[in-house]
Amino acid sequence: MRHLLLDLDAPLMSFGGDLVDAYGVVRDFPAKSMLAGLLANALGWERHDAAAHAALQERIVMGSVRVLAGQRLREFQTAQLGANDRGWTTRGRVEGRAGGAATYNAPHIRYRDMDADARVLIAFRLTPAEVAPDLDTLGAALDRPERPLFIGRKPFVPSRPLVLDIVDAATIPAALVDGLALLKDLPTGFNAAATLPAQWPIGEAVDVAGAEEEELTDERHWPAGVHAGLRRVMRGSIAWPETTA
Repeated sequence: MRHLLLDLDAPLMSFGGDLVDAYGVVRDFPAKSMLAGLLANALGWERHDAAAHAALQERIVMGSVRVLAGQRLREFQTAQLGANDRGWTTRGRVEGRAGGAATYNAPHIRYRDMDADARVLIAFRLTPAEVAPDLDTLGAALDRPERPLFIGRKPFVPSRPLVLDIVDAATIPAALVDGLALLKDLPTGFNAAATLPAQWPIGEAVDVAGAEEEELTDERHWPAGVHAGLRRVMRGSIAWPETTA
């Protein structure tokens, strides 16, 4: 099966997880909805193309490996809002604010996590493969996107082209190993003998001691604009290919 390999390399990136109160936590691996949104952005789709987004997300079979762990950082954000503040929304109309006078006595505070100097490799295929858009169309769109691309948050732009290659592999883990052999510009002192944390679909087994099943809520219900459902994956580690060690 053909798999498209994406090399996510950026000074800052963020794979959003479940929001807990004012804390925007991140995960170690990209969400399925993030990949669908990244591809849709490259194609130039609009937010109101909910059916197209949902259909593309449904077709994605993906996994990823964390090549460079990077450093997890937390950003403190604060803004003083006023009752008369108005702003444009993604729905194309101006929105005001509600609430009593005391609502605006204190600033709006939140925390957002991110990863600095991380590098993550994604392998994904489409099922069914022959339906448009296919892997070749998506690869071409990522090389020449309709809009600027970002990894998790709009300021987090990639350091290099996202498309690494298209490879034939029987499973996602096998495609990830093929992708590791293609990576370039790894930092001096990188330990190619180490195993790397990875995530892959259940049923595409690799002989990994200690691999565990993990439950995620990382698929977006595009018409409603919220995350819903449950996706089960395996989380473990993948050995660096011997040919590049």
